Amino acid sequence: MPKYMFVYRGGHEGMEHTSPEEMQQVMQRWMDWIHAGIEAGWMLDGGAALKPEGAIVNPDLSVFDGPFTESKELVGGYSMVEASDLAAAIELAKSSPMPQSGGTVEVRELPNLGMQNE
Repeated sequence: MPKYMFVYRGGHEGMEHTSPEEMQQVMQRWMDWIHAGIEAGWMLDGGAALKPEGAIVNPDLSVFDGPFTESKELVGGYSMVEASDLAAAIELAKSSPMPQSGGTVEVRELPNLGMQNE
């Protein structure tokens, strides 16, 4: 069955004004969604959030602090799922808390290059 990576972007705008209780509710929605996916068998790896700090290594091996994308485009995390096809993966992405938070989910199929366990 094909495997997909969900890349989560944005959705954190205005979070600096979120109360600790509201933040806990947001985190609980994510944990519930990931746990349900693991129990159902389609969530392969709940992934992780990514810190905004990082670096970019260019082809000439120069290094820049980054990433320098707009806040709404900043990659905030990822998950790995399994679905019968792209349409099914998209439906799983729609069920994630990210669209409800104002962010987006990029859905990308992972090619089987002979290195992944089937």
